[in-house]
Amino acid sequence: MGILDKAKEISGKVSESVSEFSSDEVIANTIIKAVEKQEKVNLILKEKGSNYRVCDIELEMGIPPTVSFGIRRVEAKTEMIPSDTEQKDEDIEKNSKNI
Repeated sequence: MGILDKAKEISGKVSESVSEFSSDEVIANTIIKAVEKQEKVNLILKEKGSNYRVCDIELEMGIPPTVSFGIRRVEAKTEMIPSDTEQKDEDIEKNSKNI
């Protein structure tokens, strides 16, 4: 087998792999796995008290295929604790209604 024959054989295999990889079924499975990973990581981040979450997923169907995750900071929920002034205003309003 000559070098040109071997090159044709390899290029045929690469071409076949690319067309198999870009099939709808493979793309759908890749999306499902990426979203599952996103959900698991977000749960771990939440349990650890982190203010960061995986918000974006980018799939590149090339050779090799790549999956990239975008990270964003989420706003922490804070309890509204009334200041002394607000509390005094509420007390004055309650007392004035009782008079």
